[in-house]
Amino acid sequence: MSNATAPQRTLNAAKWLALSAAVLGWMFDGLEMGLFPLVGRPAMLEFTGSDAASGYWFSIIIATFLVGAAFGGLLLGWLGDRIGRTRAMVWSVLAYSIFSGLCAFTTAPWQIAALRFLAALGMGGQWALGVSLVMEIFPMKSRPLMAGLIGAAANVGFLLIALLSLGLTSFIASITGFLHTVLPDHLAAALVANHAWRLLMLLGALPALLTFFIRVFVPESEMWQKSSQKQAAPRVGDMFKGGLGRLVLIGSLLGTVALLGTWGSVQWIPAWADKLTNKAHGAREAAQIASALGAIVFPILVALVAEKLNRRITYFTLALLSLLACQFLFRSNLSFGGTFLAWTFLVGGLTAGFYGWLPLYLPELFPTRMRAMGAGFTYNAGRILAAGGTLGAGGLVAHFKGDFGKMCAVISLVYIVGMVIIWFSPETQGKPLPE
Repeated sequence: MSNATAPQRTLNAAKWLALSAAVLGWMFDGLEMGLFPLVGRPAMLEFTGSDAASGYWFSIIIATFLVGAAFGGLLLGWLGDRIGRTRAMVWSVLAYSIFSGLCAFTTAPWQIAALRFLAALGMGGQWALGVSLVMEIFPMKSRPLMAGLIGAAANVGFLLIALLSLGLTSFIASITGFLHTVLPDHLAAALVANHAWRLLMLLGALPALLTFFIRVFVPESEMWQKSSQKQAAPRVGDMFKGGLGRLVLIGSLLGTVALLGTWGSVQWIPAWADKLTNKAHGAREAAQIASALGAIVFPILVALVAEKLNRRITYFTLALLSLLACQFLFRSNLSFGGTFLAWTFLVGGLTAGFYGWLPLYLPELFPTRMRAMGAGFTYNAGRILAAGGTLGAGGLVAHFKGDFGKMCAVISLVYIVGMVIIWFSPETQGKPLPE
């Protein structure tokens, strides 16, 4: 009996190691993505000295990040389909860790934009690789929960970076003393100036340690190994052949709705809270914590609901509820306080629910030999359109004379588009992953 159960124990261990790598990788992605909404305003004010200029660069840097993630999803997804999920994940984590950490040493906004673009290459690839690995290793009945966990993981990272920011702000004096003992005075002073934004960016290099765990312990997908032995390595153009081209277009549009809603409006809530309170201590962190808490819970619920009902009804309902919640929050002229944070929790949760739905649905559209590339491209292609929307958001802020709420209300109308597009997509509930 022990001989019979040993392979099963090995298989179970492999599954949980793969899930751990995907969840940790995406959690650190969330930590990296959550860095800039928190530090962006202090950093840009340090460089430019004005709210108008800082808002302009804030939108440019977010847009640059989104474009980088789109290219990363395609590039590293393609690499993962050629050399394997786990080997490509190592390069993904290294990229976003190192280039995020280097932002701490920048002296101009364009330098942050360039480094965020390079970091985003790794972040975009991490999603595609982690999702493909987990969906291929776990059985079909477990996929909804796994998708929800992956969707929630990034928001755990958002929460952690907000808590870390609060802790650094609260104990800035002791941090300053410690840094002055181990670093030159001018460098220590720079790291803790302006809400310690440079120190937070420097901590963004820590996820690089995850690469050792991935390389040594995480197994490769057997489904990918078998497919790679039978079929030639995929080319990018293969995604658009036959009926796959239509699926790429639909998946990309569905991802765009979610990403534009998040990056064009919801990600501005911490900066909005900072402005509403005139830079009150902890306001932007409290807003991000409230949003992140909702965004941890809802992706898991949405993925489970999508399995109980079906994919299309779930997406439509989520888009409708996100639209209504965003319009109320952004148009109600709420002052910062408990009610504001409660609605931020709901808006953050509903709009993040798509990130439990997308890792469940997108891998179900593509065959194994191009699953990482297909899912990565469709998820991240939306970032290019979202980048354009983010740049438009910067213009809308100026048009509304600095009113973040009005700008976010306009951008969140994008959920109406999702309510239409979803009915042109195939229903995949109950079907196995395409071979």
